[in-house]
Amino acid sequence: MPDLKSIPDEIKWQLASDYAARLPALYDAAFRKCLGEKYDELEREIWIELSQRALVIARDLGFPLKNAHDLSESMRSVFAILFGPEYRSETIDVSEDGSVILVKRCPFLDTGYEIGTKGEHIFLPRCMALTLTTIPGLRKEYAARYVRSMCTGDRQCEIKIGREKKAEDPASAKEKKR
Repeated sequence: MPDLKSIPDEIKWQLASDYAARLPALYDAAFRKCLGEKYDELEREIWIELSQRALVIARDLGFPLKNAHDLSESMRSVFAILFGPEYRSETIDVSEDGSVILVKRCPFLDTGYEIGTKGEHIFLPRCMALTLTTIPGLRKEYAARYVRSMCTGDRQCEIKIGREKKAEDPASAKEKKR
C-alpha cells in the first residue's frame, strides 16, 4: 500500500476536489425526488452558510479586499481552493472600482451534468447563494451580480463586482432637481 506522503499534493488535491464537486450533484439526485423544489430552498441555505467558510479562508490567508479588483481576485482564489484545480477563471477590470470574474470552467457544472442535474438547480441555490453572500461579507459596501451563467446556457459565467449603489431618498432627489 502506498504511503500517503508519496502521493503528490497535486494528485491528492485533484482527487479531493473531484470527490467534493460530485457531492452536491449526488445529493441533488437523491433528495430532489423526495423534496421536489423544496430541495433548492434547503440547498440555498447550506451554500449561504458555506459563504461563511469562504470569508474565513479569505481573511485567514490575508487576501486583499480593498477594492473591486482585490475582491474579484480574492474570490477567484477562494473558489479555486474550494472547487479545486478544475475551476478556471480570470478577472477583468472594467472601471476604477468595477471588476468582472469570468468563469471559464466549473467542476460543479461538469459533474452536475454528468449525473443529470439541471443547470438551474446548480446556479440559483449554489453559485448565486455563495457569491452574492460572500462579496458583501468580505466588504459590505460591495455587491456581486451575475451577468451571464454557464448553468443557463451561456458559454461562461460573468460576475460583476462593484460598489453597492444605494437607493436615493425620494425627498433628496426632489431637492436636487430644484
